[in-house]
Amino acid sequence: MSKKQITFNVEVRERIGTGGAREARNNGFVPGVLYGGTEKPVAINLRLPEVMKAIETGHFLSSTATLVHKGEKQLVIPQAIQMHPITDRPVHIDLFRVKADQKIKVEVPVHFTGEDVSPGLKKGGTLNVVRHTVELLVPAGHIPEFLEADVSALEVGDNIKISDIKLPSDAEPTITDRDFTIVTIAGRVSVTDTGDEAADDETAGEEAGEKEEGGED
Repeated sequence: MSKKQITFNVEVRERIGTGGAREARNNGFVPGVLYGGTEKPVAINLRLPEVMKAIETGHFLSSTATLVHKGEKQLVIPQAIQMHPITDRPVHIDLFRVKADQKIKVEVPVHFTGEDVSPGLKKGGTLNVVRHTVELLVPAGHIPEFLEADVSALEVGDNIKISDIKLPSDAEPTITDRDFTIVTIAGRVSVTDTGDEAADDETAGEEAGEKEEGGED
């Protein structure tokens, strides 16, 4: 489950504040802030095409990236990204310094397989996804691209819990006090059944009304 490596060639942004950020955007950069570790926060400029390419990988916020500045490299993990509400282009990024063996919390997406052969789904059940992502505590240099949940053997009413998911040996869920559910195969309630139940309720109500009227005579 290897990921395509993300690399940013960055420049230190001398002019900070709103004016500096606006100038960076006008020159084709995305302003950002690098922080974390024992060093002070640094205002930086990232190249817009590189940022767009990173976003298109689909795992920008759940994987590490390498910053390159004057030949020096720094491993980071994106903490937040702000998008323009109209153009949907990135306008600011926060990056956090990490080491490859440093354990961090990160949301990892869950991919579902075996839907085409699941007996429960074939019988009319529906895939009820409880968690699309799982937060893991994992070394920054070994974040899995995704977790896999195989539903191929599930019947209606069955489920997959976190204990059923194969995790990397050096990763663990941040929720440890319970075996939480990832996905279930839910049954469908037919319209006929619902209608019958409603009719029964209505009949019961009418009978109750008739008894009350009889009591008043």
